Amino acid sequence: MKFIKPIVIAEIGCNHQGNITNAKKLIEAAGQNGATYAKFQKRNNKYLLGKLYNKPHPIQENAFGMSYGKHRDYLEFNIKEHEYLYQICKKNKIKYATSVWEIKSAQAILNSKIKLDYIKIPSACNLDFELLNFVTKKFKRKIHLSSGMTTGNELKKIIEFFVKKRRNKDLILYLCTSSYPCKASDICLLDLVKFKKQYGNVVGDIAFSGHHLGISIDIAAYTLGAKYIERHFTLDRAWKGTDQSASLEPIGLNKLCRDLNNTFLSFTSKNGKLLNSEKTQRVKLKSFK
Repeated sequence: MKFIKPIVIAEIGCNHQGNITNAKKLIEAAGQNGATYAKFQKRNNKYLLGKLYNKPHPIQENAFGMSYGKHRDYLEFNIKEHEYLYQICKKNKIKYATSVWEIKSAQAILNSKIKLDYIKIPSACNLDFELLNFVTKKFKRKIHLSSGMTTGNELKKIIEFFVKKRRNKDLILYLCTSSYPCKASDICLLDLVKFKKQYGNVVGDIAFSGHHLGISIDIAAYTLGAKYIERHFTLDRAWKGTDQSASLEPIGLNKLCRDLNNTFLSFTSKNGKLLNSEKTQRVKLKSFK
């Protein structure tokens, strides 16, 4: 099996709490601690939420507004702010990425000054074929897509859509369980093996998006074939917000990147030969009696 160096995505999402200074600090910390990408989210809340816009937030202690729509508006950056964050990423030598939650946000991002390596379709939107049709038609680079909250039959329908559009080799398919934080027993890592078997020759690559505690499961996901490892990222897990408790702080991100890179370096073979690092110990310790 050939292993490619893992790519770590620090999912900032809405952990900035609607504060552009917090977002800037999160980008800086993500870059300093080894992530390849700092990832955000873009929503057009009135278009996306419809009647839900005026409904109360289901978890009031995490709400930043009187209604769910006002809460989402409080957390939302406009396109100029996203362009600013893109420039902050460039200054900190980390790449910018974002999820788009509906077609209007996709249009805004793709018409902006931001140059994307990839665009992400979150689990909540992977059956929005208006969005998928627009992105596959207008965006010619990689399309990352999460599989949380999605049945096997629904996922098959999504893959068939990408095949029909001849964009399946640009599709990066993520294993994901949409609970925050996610219990270890609900992560279902063996589905990575199933994804490889079913779709490994169809899609561009397999990835993992985790919302669990700790970093050991991410290492296992990488060894099972996930090239991209995406984790929510924050400066303080005690901050207000739905995703904070399922996020890594800077020291956790640093350890994740360290351990993933060390795992990558360990995937070699002695090929029956002595390593230079063993030769001194061989002279000192080896018995030939």
